[in-house]
Amino acid sequence: MPKLPVHFFNEDVNYVLKNKTVIRSWINDTIISEGYKLEELNFILCSDKYLLEMNKQYLNHDTYTDVITFDNSDIEETIIGDIFISVERIQENAKTFGSSVINELCRVMIHGTLHLLGYGDKGKAAKTLMTAKEDTYLATLSIPVKTKPL
Repeated sequence: MPKLPVHFFNEDVNYVLKNKTVIRSWINDTIISEGYKLEELNFILCSDKYLLEMNKQYLNHDTYTDVITFDNSDIEETIIGDIFISVERIQENAKTFGSSVINELCRVMIHGTLHLLGYGDKGKAAKTLMTAKEDTYLATLSIPVKTKPL
């Protein structure tokens, strides 16, 4: 099987992501099931500080966030993008929601991917649909994703 064009990078953090092959396939399967083609998708794991600066620079928001998604495709139904994720926000969210770090990370990965697939999260109806889609796709992930921290 050819290597899928899903890449993982660290920017000013040292986070070791396990199960990369499974996660690549899961992301690709999600994209295909939504009727899109995966061209290239980069996940960049970074610090709060790094993502805050990006949020200020590109979105004019002076707030911490867990994820920022950039759609780099000019072709309809083709995914080319960069998804920046704050490892610190993920760890904090996992504690807040009583989840594991890997579960929260995968939720945010699929959340960013869903943005590239055209789903929004502004407004109650859009947020409800986004959460339902996240839950649906998380249920298809074939790595042990724990709901409670060990």
